[in-house]
Amino acid sequence: MSSNRLPGKILLPVAGKPMLQYLLERLQYAGWGDQVVVATSNREDDLPVAEFCKRFGARCVRGSLQDVALRFLQVLDRYPAGLFVRLCGDSPLFDPQMIESALGLAAAGEWDLVTNVAPRTFPPGQSVEAVSVAAYREAYSWFRDAEDFEHVTKFFYKHPERFRIRNFEAGRPYPGLHFAIDTPEQMAEFAASVARMDRPHWEYGLEDVVRLYERGAGA
Repeated sequence: MSSNRLPGKILLPVAGKPMLQYLLERLQYAGWGDQVVVATSNREDDLPVAEFCKRFGARCVRGSLQDVALRFLQVLDRYPAGLFVRLCGDSPLFDPQMIESALGLAAAGEWDLVTNVAPRTFPPGQSVEAVSVAAYREAYSWFRDAEDFEHVTKFFYKHPERFRIRNFEAGRPYPGLHFAIDTPEQMAEFAASVARMDRPHWEYGLEDVVRLYERGAGA
């Protein structure tokens, strides 16, 4: 809720529902709903996020605003796992197929991190990271810089010699497309794309979303 460029963006309404609900619904209809945990801060202004999760039926863990990495450890302490998938809540049209791609690669090799952002070839708003919990706990013990605690996995990318990292890339370029919501203009583009949908939003994969945005750009 403390976004500088678009305060409260995660719960801003689009077509009658909060932005966060779009991502949760897309994960739910892809079969991941009962494994999703929303990690938000314990600040008072993030209480509405926790209350929304309760109403929606999503699990929620609250922790430090600055130490987001510790927040993830708190999630893992409460819900133990060998691997976790990190998504950003400001990506309402994220394609869950990205999770399948990341987990498929993770299952096929001994990777500490499977990602599609090193380098980024998919549009912002389609980012996914599948992280080994054992590697993450070890990495956290080495964190020293504020950016490491804030950005969760940045330490992995800064020290690729320490970790087994596998990146997967898009099959084609996506120039100029941006599906993460950081500004009022991006929120307006998202809302306009939702208005152009003629079926439930969770039925729109990446290429469908691209066409929606391109239709708006050509209007």
